[in-house]
Amino acid sequence: MSAEKTISAFYEEDHDRLEELFKTFQQLKLSNFTKAKEAFKEFKVGLQRHIVWEEDLLFPLWEEKTGMSEGGPTFVMRNEHRQIGQQLEAIHDKVAEENPDSDQEEQALLNILGSHNMKEERVLYPAIDQVTTQEERETIFRNMKNIPEHRYKLCCGQH
Repeated sequence: MSAEKTISAFYEEDHDRLEELFKTFQQLKLSNFTKAKEAFKEFKVGLQRHIVWEEDLLFPLWEEKTGMSEGGPTFVMRNEHRQIGQQLEAIHDKVAEENPDSDQEEQALLNILGSHNMKEERVLYPAIDQVTTQEERETIFRNMKNIPEHRYKLCCGQH
């Protein structure tokens, strides 16, 4: 990590990376399901890891620094994470069946993710950058690497 890395920059880059993986899944699911499934698997594991990073590290730090928890932005984000998880699992079920007919589930996921990511990128991440020190952010980045894979690596027959 660069010494000046912000929460906003890092997490927005991860959003972009995940978005590209999902687009790859969508583009390939009708022409090459094997490659589409690999892209989905990487997307699903990456999104689950992203959510664990937020819920285990970022949100508690925000709540500690601001005193906002119940009814605050992290409360809303956690609820949206549950909705994202439900849609992700609905797509996962189709992928596991090798059924490419997941357009409806994909659209539902994209609808939730679009507004969710926008709130995080425009409001929450910049706010976290404002209330944290560089040292606290570096600790977050270090601790992200220490989260055990079993917390998020659940996909496609590897449960």
